[in-house]
Amino acid sequence: MIFDKIENFATYSGISEDLRLGLEFLNNIDPAIEKGVHHLSPRVRAIVSEYDTKPENEYGYETHREYIDIQFLISGTEKIASLPLEYLKETKAYNPDIDAAFYQEDAVRPLESVIGNGCFAVYFPQDGHMPGLCTSAPGPVKKVVVKVKC
Repeated sequence: MIFDKIENFATYSGISEDLRLGLEFLNNIDPAIEKGVHHLSPRVRAIVSEYDTKPENEYGYETHREYIDIQFLISGTEKIASLPLEYLKETKAYNPDIDAAFYQEDAVRPLESVIGNGCFAVYFPQDGHMPGLCTSAPGPVKKVVVKVKC
């Protein structure tokens, strides 16, 4: 997992060209970008959505095998709980159609990060993450999840 301010995106450019492309896209994003899927390259796409955060995520934690998630908010704030995969108990087996498996905590408290205000988080396949949580009270967000092929 990586958590940082988007202005520091160049720090992570050496990890992969695809990750650099996604972070650079977020650093230069137009806040008026339309909802939907935006293809940045054959291996990188950005999914823009708007929704209200919630006190709980009914799906629990998620992991992905095929893609790395870069999560960034254009507006609002959102809490994301995260734990390494070995501290999670699977509740729904991996589904390749949605590239996700779902989990619940197994007696270990998660790390909680707040994205928004220029902060982003990167989740790799071994990083269980539960997005969409409110920081204090539910509220609207405009979010971009950049999917980077592993």
